[in-house]
Amino acid sequence: MPGISARSGGAGFACRLIGALLLAVLLFVTSADAHRQSSGGDGSGAGIPIPNLTHGQMAVIADNMTAILAVADRQTGLDETARRLRAFVDWQYFFCFRGLVPGSLKDEESPFNECSHAYLAGTQALLLELRQTRGDRAEVRALVDKVGLDMIRNNAALVLCRFSSEAFNTADVVSPRWSEVPAHPPSLATFGGLAFLIGGALWLGLRRRTAPVSGPLPAG
Repeated sequence: MPGISARSGGAGFACRLIGALLLAVLLFVTSADAHRQSSGGDGSGAGIPIPNLTHGQMAVIADNMTAILAVADRQTGLDETARRLRAFVDWQYFFCFRGLVPGSLKDEESPFNECSHAYLAGTQALLLELRQTRGDRAEVRALVDKVGLDMIRNNAALVLCRFSSEAFNTADVVSPRWSEVPAHPPSLATFGGLAFLIGGALWLGLRRRTAPVSGPLPAG
């Protein structure tokens, strides 16, 4: 039924976002003093530079991200650079709540826009690095050509935002700008709603645990 389907979809989204929230908050608490947090890279502190990504390019990469990661995962000859870029994308994508917070991609004022730039810049760098792999280069070339055409059609290089000139590095994880959440209504509403859901679930759980158990009256 349409009503049930809509509720199920909303519940699924809420569950995914709550899961991402709880895990990301756990990570954030361990390193709350830094906005850019070192992930250690290869143990030497040196990471792989990742070129900047314009706002328009970010949208194109986001549309093709699933395909890019799928192609990367099918390759059997990934070099060290590609493996580290792939790991960075996973880590950064998770740390940015998997793009689930409204406005993360399209709103440059979103506290999650910079970290979205980071994982999408890493995804583009991964796609370009895949051209050096020993796997199915025909599949990689076809995807590179498709992304390139999408960039041209959308004038992606010309659509800029405040993070368009920022480069990244696999040794640094970019966390959301938490101090900007209260000033960004969509983000504030999202976390306010999640707090309400979590609080309601806890309250119901406690209520059920403390509710008296009814049973048959003792025989007189």
